[in-house]
Amino acid sequence: MSADGSQLHHVVFAVTPEHRVTTAKLFTELGFTFDEAELTELGVRVHLDWNRGVELISPLPGSTASVAAKVNDFLERQGDGVYTVVLRVPDASAAESVAERYGSTTRFRQGFSGEGSYLDEIDLAVLGLPLTFLSTNVS
Repeated sequence: MSADGSQLHHVVFAVTPEHRVTTAKLFTELGFTFDEAELTELGVRVHLDWNRGVELISPLPGSTASVAAKVNDFLERQGDGVYTVVLRVPDASAAESVAERYGSTTRFRQGFSGEGSYLDEIDLAVLGLPLTFLSTNVS
């Protein structure tokens, strides 16, 4: 896999539901502009500023969705903090193949395509680093 076109995309911070509003306010006062969404199928609420490279993710209270469970586990073990670093890559599956050679463990994957848009996202841990490979034409 060539590194051409690969770049740091954004950092995802996991925050407890109790800290979500205050943390979003902090980043807003620092100049970030969030789009907010509740992703009930994943069990999380996100605040996302892709243009400036920051995402806040909080589990929805009581959700049993797999992503919510993983974020809850992270928060219980480590508290609020960097959950993953998202790298935009030309081909998420090819990047995953590279990471597999270094002993990666995939935590989550999602993808969609249609109407001229596509998104492939693979969240994994490799060499102790939380990384997410993102291939998309969605901005």
